[in-house]
Amino acid sequence: MSVGGFSVDRILFHAQIASNLRRNPLAAVGIVFSIVFVILAVFAPRIAPQDPAAIHLAVRLQGPSQAHWFGTDELGRDILSRIIYGARISMVVGTCVVAASLGLGLIIGSVAGYYGGAIDRFVNVILMNAFMSFPGILLAIAFVAFRGPGIFNLVFALSLGGWVGYARLVRGQILGAREREFVEAARALGAGDLRIIVHHILPNIIQPVIVQAAIGMAGAILAEATMSFLGLGVPPPTASWGTMLNDGRAHLFDAPHLVWFPAVAVMLAVLSFNFIGDALRDYLDPRSRIEAGI
Repeated sequence: MSVGGFSVDRILFHAQIASNLRRNPLAAVGIVFSIVFVILAVFAPRIAPQDPAAIHLAVRLQGPSQAHWFGTDELGRDILSRIIYGARISMVVGTCVVAASLGLGLIIGSVAGYYGGAIDRFVNVILMNAFMSFPGILLAIAFVAFRGPGIFNLVFALSLGGWVGYARLVRGQILGAREREFVEAARALGAGDLRIIVHHILPNIIQPVIVQAAIGMAGAILAEATMSFLGLGVPPPTASWGTMLNDGRAHLFDAPHLVWFPAVAVMLAVLSFNFIGDALRDYLDPRSRIEAGI
């Protein structure tokens, strides 16, 4: 049914989203900041007021001013421009890490949870526990130290241990869904294992995976900043928030703006995706929706 060219279902859907955002203002804040960071990442060359790698030693270590809103660093580079370009690195690395970890986790978790038996025991007891026995950041540091810095190596390194959380979540969800009636009906109609997993099971267990992905985006951004702070991220002169923090720590007392602005950028990016993840968890959880009256 449509009214004035608009679908009633679509109108109700948008009204429900607006109502949910009013109930959870932190989710609205997270969405706004995440959109801002995405816009900065996509349109960085158009938005940045100056070249982020341009060196002007005559204006080095200047505080915020009309010419340089966020001040300049020890080489006279514009900090605002470098933060804008740093958003591109954080968004690209975070998105690629989550996509790679999620894809690998979906495949491994689906196979282990659906088939069970020896495959499940190998994946759950041996493979997952082996990766979980080492902190993911240490695995990433060891890999990048061996392969060298670079955006591809950084994404691969952070994805090495990132898939385990998604695989465990997918495995647990599929273990509970594989014996349900709609799966048995699809199997009785002659559907193959791949079709059952992709078309019947995954659409019914994807909600918690989406929540995990949103929170994982925040973790990936923080991990990228950590690796760049240690000198294991993208090589200079590419702007990165973690690299800016590392460069500014030597001037923490005489030029604190070198640290404050990139630190605030990292904090806002991580908080925004955490807010979105929490809101998605509350919205997709039936018990939370009932308690909230949604």
